Amino acid sequence: MIASEIRNQIQSAMQAAFPHAEARVAQFYAMQEYQLGWRDEQLAPAGFDPGKLLRPRLSLLACQVAGGDPLRTLPLAAAIQLIHDFSLIHDDIEDQSTTRRGRSTVWELWGLAQGINAGDGMCVIAHLSVHRLIQAGVPAEVVLKVLHRFDETILMLCEGQFLDLSYEGDLHISEADYLTMISRKTAALVAGAAELGALVGGASAAMARALFAFGQHLGIAFQIQDDILGVWGDPATTGKPPSADLYRRKVSLPVIYALRTAEQRARLAALYGQARIGSDDVREILTILESAQARHYTEHIATSYHQAALAALDSLYDGDVAALAELRAIAAGLLGRVA
Repeated sequence: MIASEIRNQIQSAMQAAFPHAEARVAQFYAMQEYQLGWRDEQLAPAGFDPGKLLRPRLSLLACQVAGGDPLRTLPLAAAIQLIHDFSLIHDDIEDQSTTRRGRSTVWELWGLAQGINAGDGMCVIAHLSVHRLIQAGVPAEVVLKVLHRFDETILMLCEGQFLDLSYEGDLHISEADYLTMISRKTAALVAGAAELGALVGGASAAMARALFAFGQHLGIAFQIQDDILGVWGDPATTGKPPSADLYRRKVSLPVIYALRTAEQRARLAALYGQARIGSDDVREILTILESAQARHYTEHIATSYHQAALAALDSLYDGDVAALAELRAIAAGLLGRVA
């Protein structure tokens, strides 16, 4: 199945999860559809780029690795993407971000209260989509197990957001603290997607654990690569301003490493302690990061997690060969990506 067909099937499964809405509440669902790229700012039908759809694709491939039919996993794949977008709606509110994927955020257009409510609604629709696995022929006992792990994954995602908010502006955060945070905020849903897809496919406990480990390591590597792009990414490919994370005073892994090892770490802390960072400050910060070889170190850590993800796949000797090859290709594409 070609990539465009998979994306269309995931999107169709997401659309199928939405209930029929009477006129009084139609805008409630339309705001959610705006987040998903299905509507424009006037809530007219549209077709904006929905993003990579990485997580739902992983769930389909994990099901195939376990010997299951990926098409039966589509309601779960839809639920995973809906949970991801639910978290983005709330994340934009908590970060006071006014744009997402080059468009105004939900709360920016319709206010905080409606933004929170739209995110809450999308979370519930995601759960309703998991229930649709029954209609796809998945045994009820498997669906119940999937729902349990699905909720545990969402809770871990919320824990990660709590830690992220708690650590905001903390220049004393350790690397271990940071990795723990991103293992929840970013990697939890990637790991959950792989594990849950495997469960739907009938995987053994050992196979499900290996696919969870693959997703967790891959998710951490994905976030660390984002940290690299947030400092050194090319605006022409990232779509973000140069060194965007430095202007935001984001305490990402390169900064954490430099705050611990750079000869000018006290100066770096002073720059990050300012209320506002200007272009001259950013140039100085980049010089300090370069002197500490922070980029090299961060790339090394990303590579180590990438290798751990591949090692988890290598342990699956009895998995579907074609699906395992696709998972390896996805992992290879994420490391060193430029956008």
